[in-house]
Amino acid sequence: MSKRLMIGLAGALCLAASAHAQTILTAETAAPNTTPGISIISLSEAAAKAGIADIQVTSGQTLTNSVQNVAEGKTDIAAAPFILPFLLSRGVGPYAGLGAEKGGELAGNLAVLYTYRISVQGLIAYDSANISGWGGLEGKTIYNGPPRGAALTNARLLIKTNTGLEEGKGYSGVQVNWGQAVKTMQDGSADAFVLPMSFPDPRVSAALASGNMTVFSMPKDVYEGEAFAKVANIPGTVKFSMPVADMGYGDGVTIKSEDDTYRGPGTVGADIVNVNLDFDMAKSLTAAFIKSIESIYHAKAPFMAVTWHGETDTEITDMCGPNPLKYHPGAVAAWEEAGYTLPDCAK
Repeated sequence: MSKRLMIGLAGALCLAASAHAQTILTAETAAPNTTPGISIISLSEAAAKAGIADIQVTSGQTLTNSVQNVAEGKTDIAAAPFILPFLLSRGVGPYAGLGAEKGGELAGNLAVLYTYRISVQGLIAYDSANISGWGGLEGKTIYNGPPRGAALTNARLLIKTNTGLEEGKGYSGVQVNWGQAVKTMQDGSADAFVLPMSFPDPRVSAALASGNMTVFSMPKDVYEGEAFAKVANIPGTVKFSMPVADMGYGDGVTIKSEDDTYRGPGTVGADIVNVNLDFDMAKSLTAAFIKSIESIYHAKAPFMAVTWHGETDTEITDMCGPNPLKYHPGAVAAWEEAGYTLPDCAK
C-alpha cells in the first residue's frame, strides 16, 4: 500500500470517528445500580471511548414507557424486558390503551443490539418476619414491585405459580417505585418481598442494615412442573438455576433450597433501538459493546459477569419464538464480523 493511500485511509477513519463523536443519542434505563442501568451506562462509556457517539442516559425510568418512547422515535436506545415488546405488539397489559393495531405497528419499530439477563425473580424476607417460604405467604403483605411494569406482572404470576394465591384474595400487595425499594423493605410496610434480583443483589445488600435476610429458591417440584413450564414459555422468561455457593452473598443472607441449587424464572431482555437507526451507527454501537464486555461491562459490578452479556444462544436469549423482536441489521453485521453466529430466525 502506498504512503499516500495509507495517509488517505487514516484521514478517512479520523473523519468518520469525528462524525460519530459529534452524534448525540438519548437513552433510557432502569435504576443505575441494576443490570439494565449498568448495561446502558456501560454502552455510553464504550461508545464515548470508541469515539462513536455521546449517549445521554436518563436512569430510573419505568421501562414500559421507555420501550414505547423508542418505538415512537422519541428516544434512541432503551433497556427492554422482552415481555414489554410482546405486550406492545398485541396492545394489551400496560399498552391496552393503544389497541392491537397501533401496538403492533409500534412494536415493529423496535430492534435489538444485544441481549442479557435482567434479573431473576425471587422471594426475600427478613428472618424476623418468620416467613417459612413460598408456603407461608397466605394472608401476608408482599412488596412486589413498582405500580406499573414487567416486574409487577412477573411477581404476581410467580406467586400464583408457587402458591395458587392471587393479589387481593390470598395476600395483599404493596407497590412503590424502585427509588423507594430499600426504604420500603426496611420500614415494615411488607412482610416479604417478591422482586427481581441479581447475585449478589444491591437492594438486598443495602437492606441488610435492618437485619438478616433469607432468599428462598423455588421448590424443585414446582420448578420442574407443568405450570412453571408454561411460565418459562412467556416471552422474556427463561428457566434459571445456579449453585447457591456461586450467588455471591456473604454474612447476613441465607439461601434456602432443598439441594444447594437456587432456582427461579430469569427475566431476559435487550438494549433496543428503533429500526430506523442508521446501519453504521447500530453496527458501531454493537461492535463497541462486544469489544467492551469484559473491560467495561463485567467491571462495573460484582453481578455483571453472570448476566449473560455476549450470549447468543436462543435458549437463554429468548430470541425467536413468540418474541417479536429481531436484531438490527447493523447489529447482525457487528456480531458476525466478531465471529458469532446468530440464528436466522433472529435476523
